[in-house]
Amino acid sequence: MPLVIDAPAAPETPPRPRTARVAVVRTRPETVLEDYARVMDLAGYRDVLARDRETLLKLNLSWTKYFPACSSQPWQVDGVVSKMLADGFDRARLVPVENRTVVTDPRKGCRNNRWEPVLTRHGLTFMPLTEVDWQVYRFKSPLLKLNDIFPEGIQIPAIYPGRQIVHLPTVKTHGHAVMTGSVKNSFGGLLREVRHYAHKYMHEVLVDLLYMQRELHPAVFTVMDGTVAGDGAGPRTMVPRVKNLLLAAADSLAIDAIASKLMGFDPLSIPFLRMAHERGLGIADPRDIELVGDDVSHENFGFTTRRSFVIWGDQMIRRGFLRPLERLLLHSPLVVWAPFASNVYHDALWYPTVGRARIGAFMRTEWGQLFRKY
Repeated sequence: MPLVIDAPAAPETPPRPRTARVAVVRTRPETVLEDYARVMDLAGYRDVLARDRETLLKLNLSWTKYFPACSSQPWQVDGVVSKMLADGFDRARLVPVENRTVVTDPRKGCRNNRWEPVLTRHGLTFMPLTEVDWQVYRFKSPLLKLNDIFPEGIQIPAIYPGRQIVHLPTVKTHGHAVMTGSVKNSFGGLLREVRHYAHKYMHEVLVDLLYMQRELHPAVFTVMDGTVAGDGAGPRTMVPRVKNLLLAAADSLAIDAIASKLMGFDPLSIPFLRMAHERGLGIADPRDIELVGDDVSHENFGFTTRRSFVIWGDQMIRRGFLRPLERLLLHSPLVVWAPFASNVYHDALWYPTVGRARIGAFMRTEWGQLFRKY
């Protein structure tokens, strides 16, 4: 039976600050490590993170295989870790982590995405969240959906409470959430493999994750890679677009809002951003966000969010014409068909054909050449 820990009383929702700060810098492969240091300094990361506290580095693994913009880039991991070590953070207190999903393997993903040689070179050890203890944690915050989805209790990694966290997402679209960034990156760490139960109420769950992080972590910071961004049917079957941008912020909502705006979306039209903004969990209105660094005020990638075949099918079962079969197909032993179908579609059909062609085109870019060097 999992350990149950009662959380301390949650603080009242603080008044929303009048502004938030997001740093954005332009970069190129030759200077990307230095540019990561610059964007982190511009965002004031040393004012947010304590050097003497254990720090989780929450990587982003959306596919066991490598696909551009899909998961944390090796130069992203390299740049963030290099900067933190140079600024006196203790490598023994830096803990790179990532979880598995029903369709990803964190250890294989660590190798395929070239994180492993970077972490080894810096003397860090990758910690799959599948290999740590999990505990039931009773949150005091007024969660919107997760208490209903997991009435037996929400299990979280036992190493999470009391540790500060750095999120390392990429700029990309998402078929369930419109876009995915800092807030969605916590989805992959704070919920177990059965987190696909939360897909039906994705936007409410993302708001819940912000409440949960406020109770768990003394500090949250995000460094987002937009060197190559993902357009279309994210988070996996996307079209990679070279954009040469890096972002950083202490406000998860604000950095996601700016990434959304860069991609061409109205941030306040995205439900989880709007709901969290209204609840004072951060700033999602671009008018209240101070941009520092390079001028990107006129950038508009013109991205559109599309649903992959797998996400379309999932949504049809949860909210569409197949809804009468939801419990049978997704909440019974028959659910094994879902990861099998996803792996067949993504790994056996899409990746060797459409995916390979897109990876080939990417590898001919300067960023593709940099990836080969890792």
